This record gives sequence, C-alpha cells and structure tokens, in this order.
Amino acid sequence: MAVEKEEKGDSNVHNQNLFLNQLSSFDTIKQSEEMNTTTNEEEIAISPLVRSIHDYACRYSHTNKKFVEIKVIIQNWLRNLNITLGWIHDFDKIVGKYAKHFQLSNTLREHQGKINTVRFSSDSRKIVSSSHDGTVQVWDVASGEQLQIFRGHSEWVYAAEFSPDGNIVASGSCDQTIRLWDVKLGTEMMILNGHLSSIWDVTFSPDGKYIASCSPDKTIRIWDVKSGKEIKTLEGHLSSIEGVHFSPDGQMLASSSYDHTIGLWDVKSGEMLKVLKGHSHFVTRVKFAPDGKCIVSCSDDKTVRIWDVESGKELKVFKGHIHSVKDVKYFTDGQTIASCSSDKTIRLWDVKSGNEIQRLEGHSGSIVCMDVSPNNNVIVSACPATILIWQ
Repeated sequence: MAVEKEEKGDSNVHNQNLFLNQLSSFDTIKQSEEMNTTTNEEEIAISPLVRSIHDYACRYSHTNKKFVEIKVIIQNWLRNLNITLGWIHDFDKIVGKYAKHFQLSNTLREHQGKINTVRFSSDSRKIVSSSHDGTVQVWDVASGEQLQIFRGHSEWVYAAEFSPDGNIVASGSCDQTIRLWDVKLGTEMMILNGHLSSIWDVTFSPDGKYIASCSPDKTIRIWDVKSGKEIKTLEGHLSSIEGVHFSPDGQMLASSSYDHTIGLWDVKSGEMLKVLKGHSHFVTRVKFAPDGKCIVSCSDDKTVRIWDVESGKELKVFKGHIHSVKDVKYFTDGQTIASCSSDKTIRLWDVKSGNEIQRLEGHSGSIVCMDVSPNNNVIVSACPATILIWQ
C-alpha cells in the first residue's frame, strides 16, 4: 500500500510538472511567433495553444487546489479571447501571478439600510461599514460575526474608516458631523463640526494624526485627530466632492468630484497642485498607488483610469464595466486594481497590460463600495444592504 501511495504521488507531481512546463513554454513559442508571423497568423496560432494549456488544467485540476484556480483563470482568458483575438503578452507569467482566484465565502446581513462604505482594518482582520440606517458596524472577517455597532449619527452615514493603528473609527454623515469612535471601548470620543453639508468621505493620514473629509459644500477639510480642530480648508473644485485619499507619505491629497475632475493637493500649504481632466462624468473615487507615483480613479462614465502624479497625464483607461463604476482600489503590490460597478460586478485588472483578470459576480444589485484587504487575500463589497466577502 505504501508503494502504491508513493507511485500515485509521483504521478501527481509528474502531471503538475508537465502542466507547468506547458505554461513556461508559452513565452518561448510566443517570441518565435512574434518574429515569424503576421497578426492574422498569431490569432490563428493563439487559440490552439491556449486551449491546449486549458486542457492540461482541466485534466490535472484534481491534484492541487492551485490548479483548480489556474483552470478558472484560463477559462476567463478564453472568454476574453473569443471577443478580441490578439496576442496575450507574458501569458505564462500572468497565469502564475494570478493563481489567487477569489470566490464568495460569506454574506453579512445586519444593516437595515443601504451600505455606503466597507473598509478593512490595517491588519486585515476587521471590516467597518457605514449605512443609511444611521449606524457604523464593525465585523470580524474570519467568522463574519458582527463585533460592534456605533450609534450616534442622526442621519445617513456615508463613510467610515479605521485609523492606521485600528484603535479609532472615523465616520461622516448626512448630519454634517464627523464622529470619532473608540474601538476598544465602543464609545463615541469626539464630534467634529465645520462642513456646511453632508460628509461624503473621511480618510486618515498614514500616520493617523489627521483626518481629511469632503462634502457637497465643495470643500476638503483637514482635522487634527488629537484635538478635533479643523486645521485647513481646501477649496478649488466647482462641484460636490465625493472621495478623498492621502498619498502614502501623507504629503498630498487626491480628490474626486462631480465637476468631472480629480484634484491633487499639497497637504501642508492647502494648494491645489493639479487638476486632472479626462473623465466625461462624475468622478466617484480616487486612490493613490502604493508607491505614490500614480493614482487610479473611477467614474460614472463607466471607466477606470490611471494617472501619473508628477506629470498629471492620463496613462491608461480600463474599459469593460457597462454601468457607473463606484469604487476602486489598488492591491498592495501595485500590479492589480479592483473596481466595482452598478453593473453588479467586481473586476480585477492587470495594471501593466490593462487586461481584465477576473470578474466576481454574486450581487443582486448595484455594487456601491468595495475594498481590498492589506494582505491582498480578501475583497469585501456591498449592495444595497448586504456585505459579501470574497476569498
């Protein structure tokens, strides 16, 4: 019996190696084809080769969970190929890199109203959500258990976020207040007043010392967390500001506005450094890349766009969503972007190639918000009063 088990194990290893060899050979074949074929010939050659790799994945998927994931990824590529035949550069590297395949793992249903934001703690273990039901709720990622409910806002809560150390939650509401909550004690710490309209977004600086907020009053306000005092007001947008985000070094802010533009700001001076134009509709969210050199934005114009921070130039446009794109986020490696849309999908994009890597479907309606865990292992999304966790 021991000999039989060993032989079966050797067979599995051989099958996996055979599949991996097939993947690694793709790049060599690709280079040869690039040198000796026309575009039409490349299109003819591509399909049999990719389908051959797909067959290996299907045949050996029972041997290892990773092979099941690779199989699904290749099936996604095949679907895209059927729409736009063309060469997939670095296919073998892409498949290996994105062997992580997200699947729905849990559904959370405690909110009694539309959920507006869902965001992870820095240790990836908790989620905080804000809702039209007037509450801020904290959840355990692993179990899906509701850990805390913060009540105090008198109207809809549009945004909530953990401080970098996880000890404080900041929330912004239609009641025109920002509230700080002590996570350990479960109590309200402070109320910040100053905005002349609803607060649509709140975010902490990387060092946790400051909060930036934005509003339909066309202002961004920066607050000192310790004292609760407003220390700066940033003005320049011509319409409501929906999103704001600090750069990784805390020296800049990026903002997204209904005036169809993105603003880049100097935190210390409050000066608007650049106005980025390209979107044709409301810009819903904007986030810095992990290295701070680029930002990614999304819009009701159905696109996701990458911009160079230094030059202000648009670098890339991702098209695929068929309705408004509501939220967007870089993975911490800076090589992948996740976006969610009113088309009921979450899409993962390869930054370098611009290709759609994976599509997550499971929501029954418009997905209004999402986040990617700092460890890159979990995605959380919400629509309308339901939170979905993907792992």
